[in-house]
Amino acid sequence: MQRRQTDYSRQDTIEKTNEAIRMTDRRSARRTFTLPALVSLSIASSILWTPARADTLKVMAAGSLRAAMTDLLQRFPRQSDEVDTPEFGASGLMRQKIEGGAAVDVFASADLEQPHKLAAGHPERLVILFARNSLCALARPGLALNETSFLDRLLDPAVRIATSTPGSDPLGTYSWEVFARADAVRPGARATLEAKAKKLVGGGEKTPPLVPGKGAIEGIFLSDQADVMLIYCSAVSAVQKEVPSLTSVKLPPTLSVEPADGLIIINSKPVALRFVAFVMSEEGQATLQKHGLEPIASVGPRNP
Repeated sequence: MQRRQTDYSRQDTIEKTNEAIRMTDRRSARRTFTLPALVSLSIASSILWTPARADTLKVMAAGSLRAAMTDLLQRFPRQSDEVDTPEFGASGLMRQKIEGGAAVDVFASADLEQPHKLAAGHPERLVILFARNSLCALARPGLALNETSFLDRLLDPAVRIATSTPGSDPLGTYSWEVFARADAVRPGARATLEAKAKKLVGGGEKTPPLVPGKGAIEGIFLSDQADVMLIYCSAVSAVQKEVPSLTSVKLPPTLSVEPADGLIIINSKPVALRFVAFVMSEEGQATLQKHGLEPIASVGPRNP
């Protein structure tokens, strides 16, 4: 008698899910999955909707995803499962903690590079593109920063530039990519900008908060350490609530980069699979959009 789908063991289901997703792209050495590949994951999650025993979900994520991930975890239909306190920080530093043995089920990064590093040598670990972001500049009033004057103002010797830390934090790496693009617009700009940039956040203990009780980026301006900083556009409104005088501008097309947020399933237990399926669901993608991220699945008009 043919056994029904719901009679599969949990391990059978997880293995079949992983294999179905892997079949979507066997040609790529660095597999990044989006919605088509998540169909199998969603099916598996529906099969596993009633866990045999209560389990605990542990999530680590980029600091830039704190508000979005906290909201997702609160909305996640956990059933009888528990959700451990999530941990946030610079993506590169979080990845190093995981490599050092930190217990985690799902890691959400502000880039794809960190998840791919964690997936190297672990074919069972799945990397999934779940949202996109964009870069904006926050500046002090009176700087006259706009798309037309953008590069001229950044190159002005009197203008102080703050960035995050490349390598440790994707925001710093994206900022350095902007500087590299500037070199194509104006030869020599890259070296000037890299020399000027003050790496004030994203370095862990090397970059402690500048103002106790305030966010890292807010502290840069409140302590008068810089005149302009490149940040994720999704973070602009939160910073401006703390420092209302700051102005924001999107980068000109010639300098723009496209941040991509990726997550990796470290532990393919049922509650982790269900959470990732929830992130990619209509409600999950709408939640990400509410926090200023661009969803991978279209859930409404694109952010302006």
